[in-house]
Amino acid sequence: MLARLRSDIQCILDRDPAARSTWEVVTCYPGLHAIWLQRPAHWCWNHGLRWLGRFISHLGRWLTGIEIHPGAVIGERVFIDHGMGVVIGETAVVGDGCTIYHGVTLGGTSLYKGVKRHPTLGRDVVVSAGAKVLGGFEVGDGAKIGSNAVVIKPVPAGATAVGIPARILPSKAGQSADVTDHDAPAAAPRAFTAYGVTQEDDPISQAMRGLSEGAAGHERQIALLWEAIEKLSAQTKTRDCVPCESERPQKFEKDKIDQLMGK
Repeated sequence: MLARLRSDIQCILDRDPAARSTWEVVTCYPGLHAIWLQRPAHWCWNHGLRWLGRFISHLGRWLTGIEIHPGAVIGERVFIDHGMGVVIGETAVVGDGCTIYHGVTLGGTSLYKGVKRHPTLGRDVVVSAGAKVLGGFEVGDGAKIGSNAVVIKPVPAGATAVGIPARILPSKAGQSADVTDHDAPAAAPRAFTAYGVTQEDDPISQAMRGLSEGAAGHERQIALLWEAIEKLSAQTKTRDCVPCESERPQKFEKDKIDQLMGK
């Protein structure tokens, strides 16, 4: 038991650069207090003391601003950073080494009792601030949920989910899509990345850029065709060989589209 308490404290010291000492973590981190209160609440829930479990959970919510249902399963080395507004539902499972930021909801979309309504987080999952993970599906090991994302379908291991509704940025070569040190040796351990920040664009943004580049290419081809038609008209000395309605007074402004997309 003492070893588990030490690991709870150490995981915070490892992941939060603002944590300066063990005493500060023990006394000033509501996420740690919520985890410690959830364990007796969970024990009471599993041993038929349902009201007592809910009361301990309610007390923890009042003290920390974090609501964890006593029926939820919380793994080891789970870090709830800041924590205010976090809600973890009854059938949720949070795997070892997960990090959950403030404003996160692990909620359900079903009203049926006795069924799996809440998500299962694998090992080392990062759920960023304001994210909503809704449903009885699984988020794979090492996955990242971007800030304010609304996830309503499974997330593969190592992938990153961003947007509303969340879209999946797949992992590449076995690595997560989040920010990594590209200069680090391959054998070096990957550092923890706060908030699941990603260097990859939203898939919709990638699709829009592809459409923009494609339209710009078509614009260039049409301009070349017009030059060829004008040259042929001059050679054959035929005027007005192209109908007036085919003239294109407006041009596709790729630069303006890129500015609107923030690129």
